[in-house]
Amino acid sequence: MINETTTIAETVETTVETAKRGRPIVVGSARQTKLAAQAAKVANGETISRGRPTNPESNRQARLAAQAARAAAGIEIKVGRPKMVKVEETKAVEAVADVETGS
Repeated sequence: MINETTTIAETVETTVETAKRGRPIVVGSARQTKLAAQAAKVANGETISRGRPTNPESNRQARLAAQAARAAAGIEIKVGRPKMVKVEETKAVEAVADVETGS
């Protein structure tokens, strides 16, 4: 006797309606006008300045310019803390002591 088992899989589609999320859009508001102006500038290939402007006279900008110049010249830029150089003084001291005592 051969037992055959058949499985029937049913797929149930459920749709769940969610409330509209996010900020409501008020047509003609100052914010929408500003966003439309920004989108027009981007479409024309212009740049949009956002945030605090940089001060080209600051120490940080001078450091960044020097770092960019080193990168352009092909000089390796090391970042982070330098690795600690391990000096094996104990063996050198023992070798000097052996020479002095004549052992």
